[in-house]
Amino acid sequence: MAIYFAIFKLLLNKNKCVIIFRGRDFMNLPSLKDAKLRTKSEILIKENDYKVPEEMRKIGLGKKYYLKTYGCQMNVHDSENISAILEDMGFKYTDNLEDADLVILNTCAIRENAHNKMFGFLGRVKHLKESKPNIICGICGCMAQEENVVDAIKNKYDWVDIVFGTHNIHKLPFILETSLKQKSQEIEVYSKEGEVYENIPVKRDSKYKAWVNIMFGCDKFCTYCIVPYTRGKQRSRKKEYILDEVKELVSHGYKEVTLLGQNVNAYGKDLDTNYTMSDLLKDVALTGIERIRFVTSHPWDFDDKMIDVIAKYDNIMPYIHLPLQSGSNRILKLMGRRYTKEKYIELFNKLKEKIPNCSITTDIIVAFPGETEEDFNDTLDVVNTCKFDSAFTFIFSPREGTPAASMKDNLTIEEKNNRLYKLNELVNKYANINNQKYLGKTVKVLLEDYSEKKGNLMGYTDTMKLVNVKASDEYLGKIVDVEITDVKTWSLDGKIK
Repeated sequence: MAIYFAIFKLLLNKNKCVIIFRGRDFMNLPSLKDAKLRTKSEILIKENDYKVPEEMRKIGLGKKYYLKTYGCQMNVHDSENISAILEDMGFKYTDNLEDADLVILNTCAIRENAHNKMFGFLGRVKHLKESKPNIICGICGCMAQEENVVDAIKNKYDWVDIVFGTHNIHKLPFILETSLKQKSQEIEVYSKEGEVYENIPVKRDSKYKAWVNIMFGCDKFCTYCIVPYTRGKQRSRKKEYILDEVKELVSHGYKEVTLLGQNVNAYGKDLDTNYTMSDLLKDVALTGIERIRFVTSHPWDFDDKMIDVIAKYDNIMPYIHLPLQSGSNRILKLMGRRYTKEKYIELFNKLKEKIPNCSITTDIIVAFPGETEEDFNDTLDVVNTCKFDSAFTFIFSPREGTPAASMKDNLTIEEKNNRLYKLNELVNKYANINNQKYLGKTVKVLLEDYSEKKGNLMGYTDTMKLVNVKASDEYLGKIVDVEITDVKTWSLDGKIK
């Protein structure tokens, strides 16, 4: 019996993975060291790996699941997969935590704030579990790929039932089955380069807009970013799977697709087929889908051919999200971004010149370790030059295991907050100026949902401007001409022409 309580380190599929045996259960635990590995091994495409064990097909009948999503669009789409998998097992969705029999938190690791929110919400779930002891709690996503997070869950949150990562969402039925049978905490997280899994079911949040993964993972290894460790090696889906998915969406009446990847511009570079993002954009445009968007772009991989394709096809929206991160060449080098301030501005101007009516948004980090006042002013200079339509701005958040986490932080919290405030003032100024250009104009808007404003619907222009429109339900899911009657910094108001 002693062997049941021994701890073994095994080599699994050429990826080191700590497997802990306790009784008859075992756990696969994440390893930061292994998550950093990149080899030249072939990326496997698996078409038939998703299955639901027969005994799990009705496990959720009469039960409800609550799914909370943190983070990026990729996580949102992952949650669409998780929802479909749970409903394959008979569960029904609820947006009321207290009604749930199963709670899953799909987590984000990009910033400390996301960590704090997740652990804070766990407190609510623990309180609920005290009154409903049979409720099942699961944690998945990028935080589940972090060693320190899983250590904390094992040691301080042993009431959490299941933990799984970004590489094995399709195995959720088996993970849940093991936990229920063993009545133990089941941790199944793999730190590896990853595969591409096709034919995983999806329950889309919208009837009109859809996320379509075109690639997974990232090999850029920006010094502040945890994503290459939590999402694995860059691996592109084959074009046939992507185009078939878009064609199916068109046949079901979808109006818009957003092509997803950690760095969409690098699509295809790992396939060795001489088929790139520009080729994919062209082929997706030729499917006839009315609107195409893509996120997120890295300036390093944005080539002229891609710009020309965007400019040529009217159904590729004139909206680009192009992260800057910093306007200081010294800081960009420390970040490992592989472009300069001058190259970024050159690309920005090229996009504006070649793509009519193009709107460009960005990401900016302030107070990166070692950032001086001069470095920060360089960032403000780029914002003044580019006059972005909008920007997501953040104070640097160290991620354990990344190179930047060990860099010396020489700023006080007051200095960091002051820089963020100053940057946001400038960003807000240009967001408002850009929106003012729409006043009195007629624009096409895809009305996709009910607005927070009573009696209104909401949707987005081709340039990704949020518009609240006085309209009845009959216009939901339609692209309509809207006259802009009022302008705010972050939204527009309008009426149907």
